[in-house]
Amino acid sequence: ETQAWDVEKANYWMPVDHYISGIEHAVMHLLYSRFFIKVFYDMGLVKTVEPFTHLLTQGMVIKDGAKMSKSRGNVVDPEYIIKKYGADTARLFILFASPPEKDLDWSDAGVEGAYRFLRKLGRLAEAIRLYESKEIEEKINTRLVTKLHQTIKRVTREVEEDHTFNTAISAIMELVNLIDEETKLKRVEKSILKEAFEKTILMLSPFVPHNAEELWRRLGNESSVHIQCWPEYIEELAKEEEATMVVQVNGKVRDRVNVPVDIDEEKMREIAISSEKVKPYVEGKQIVKVIAIKPKLVNIVVS
Repeated sequence: ETQAWDVEKANYWMPVDHYISGIEHAVMHLLYSRFFIKVFYDMGLVKTVEPFTHLLTQGMVIKDGAKMSKSRGNVVDPEYIIKKYGADTARLFILFASPPEKDLDWSDAGVEGAYRFLRKLGRLAEAIRLYESKEIEEKINTRLVTKLHQTIKRVTREVEEDHTFNTAISAIMELVNLIDEETKLKRVEKSILKEAFEKTILMLSPFVPHNAEELWRRLGNESSVHIQCWPEYIEELAKEEEATMVVQVNGKVRDRVNVPVDIDEEKMREIAISSEKVKPYVEGKQIVKVIAIKPKLVNIVVS
């Protein structure tokens, strides 16, 4: 009878955490909602002067060089994509092809690529289910564990804070490639391999929910993937033990050497100068100086 809403409830819900919209709506409900909320604030009906805490302006979908729209007739029927590839393929392609704030170029080849990746996950799930290791190399185990925790750390940040879903998916794909490699070489303990793949599925579940559920069950899990906790990373396990040190002579790359991440500069110089690949470029010449940047680069300046 007296008011349009309960002030207490309005203050509970406002401001909105995330507002996501296309730029074509900027001078419609986005702008007008700001006008209205400022009036309500002046009237004492809300405690916030802005309606939204965070704004994400999403890009357009571009096809054949033009904005995709019904009026232009250049739309892609989602029913065709879903029937041929499944809804998750469409989701994965759209999220992977571009960051959300940029325009997305529609690509049939990109859709095929997303479909191949999902099929690869299916084959990998079956290979892990039947997996028997050939030889166990603790160094390889450590490499996979490090990559897993690095990926969880990166994906968590990019999904929750940065909203850069394309780079999050790219990081997951890198991890999948490593899991696939170690599965074929049979050098990793099954428990470590299964844990890495299960946590990969958990990270993929927001992007490809149907495939994630099926893969999760195929690994022998009975409850839904979508009621599991998000995987957590351990900072200590996410640290690299080794780094690739690039060795240059007068600015040109002559060798790459794996070194401990905590190596000192003197040891870096020693390894670089004694490299068999570097020797032909420094022998008979005067070494003017050796620049070392821990642990990634050594540049030998000769005259």
